[in-house]
Amino acid sequence: MSDTRIIKKYPNRRLYDTHQSCYITLADVRELVMNEIPFQVVDRQTSEDITRSILLQIIMEQESGGKPLFSSDLLSKFIRNYGVTTQQGFSSFMEQSMQLFNNQQQAISEQMHRALAGTPLDNWLKLSEQNLQAWNKMQQDILKTMSPLGKRD
Repeated sequence: MSDTRIIKKYPNRRLYDTHQSCYITLADVRELVMNEIPFQVVDRQTSEDITRSILLQIIMEQESGGKPLFSSDLLSKFIRNYGVTTQQGFSSFMEQSMQLFNNQQQAISEQMHRALAGTPLDNWLKLSEQNLQAWNKMQQDILKTMSPLGKRD
């Protein structure tokens, strides 16, 4: 059996997580992304894979609230690369750039942990991280009890 979680999108625009047997929101799908849980979103009527369009919706929500990640100039450059002969090269370049960025972030984080290991600041950071995790779990538990979760497939 595949480890990929299947999410069905119904005509009423609701998303149904077949793994948890409940309806979920785009925020829940974003959490799957953040937690690196593999998933696929399929249209309930056509069985078409619509994962990319759901991910784009999440990006749109993120971009419309708070400080956007992408400038108008950068988005314009993205658009200009659609349909041109260099589209595949551009896509490959972006994927490799993101992987490099993530690798560098992880390396910096590991270096900071090694540099602070055993210091008083290290203990404060660990305590703060535990408190943050407990707070996030409490928020998720509260939100789960407040959201109506229908049980249909």
